[in-house]
Amino acid sequence: MHPGRCLLAIDQSLPCGSSHAFPIGSILKVPKRIQPLIEDGLVDKVLGSLMSGKEAQVFLVLCGDETRCAKVYKDVAKRSFKNAVQYQEGRKIRNSRRQRAIEKRSKFGRDQQEVVWQRAEVDALYKLATAGVRVPKAYGFFDGVLLMELITDGEGGVAPRLNDISMSAEQAVRDHATVMTYVLRMLCAGLVHGDLSEFNVLQDASGPVIIDFPQVVNASGNNNAKTMLQRDVRNITQYYAQYAPELADSHYAEEMWELHEKSELDPDLKLTGKFKFSTESADVDSVLHMIDLAYEEEMDRQDRSENG
Repeated sequence: MHPGRCLLAIDQSLPCGSSHAFPIGSILKVPKRIQPLIEDGLVDKVLGSLMSGKEAQVFLVLCGDETRCAKVYKDVAKRSFKNAVQYQEGRKIRNSRRQRAIEKRSKFGRDQQEVVWQRAEVDALYKLATAGVRVPKAYGFFDGVLLMELITDGEGGVAPRLNDISMSAEQAVRDHATVMTYVLRMLCAGLVHGDLSEFNVLQDASGPVIIDFPQVVNASGNNNAKTMLQRDVRNITQYYAQYAPELADSHYAEEMWELHEKSELDPDLKLTGKFKFSTESADVDSVLHMIDLAYEEEMDRQDRSENG
């Protein structure tokens, strides 16, 4: 049998109660990109599909006696993530041959651009874990497949996204402060998430865990970094403000960005959420750009809500 067409029965102990899990007893074709990991002993078994997003599909896999996630990135032709170029601005490419190929836009260059896009997530996971941000632990990146920790809830099942849960006002205030601290630490590490929302934060027994970083932005090298930081903070604040309305009046993004520009950021800084806005006339181009980004985000949000 062709190795890419190997079939496996779904494990009946699949720790997922979501609609993304395959029915017990069904047969799963091993994804072509995961097959080499099985042959190399990095993965023992594919348990099922956890979710399919705009840039990748995530599978539950068994590695020894531990259940992990295998994130299989979609080919660029199948990926629906919008405006990738504006996210890639400012990303450093250490390999000069790869950089030249990308600039020439040859087939090899386009392939290498995909590698850079995909590696951005695993690089961010390692960097942010060191910076004190709660993210899934990365176990390695193998030809378009990211092996990483499965975040679980208090009962051992797959941890839910914020979009799938509700909470008290007290918890909303507490968890919002935690996420703002993580956003601060990301900025201290030179990164902006770029797509932060209730769809990209999981909730385990210890609190929020931030996921999905392929679109991560270089805070100093990307001209859109400030706008994306503001959008990230606005999106996640709107979610928590459903339960604690007072959060809607906070201005954490502006507070953080001003400190960033002054080189006064500290990962352990206690943020206030307060900011004194300038009375000078607004930058119309920047405002219109923010409106465009907000519209695109709302379209993406509706797509994700409809597709689960």
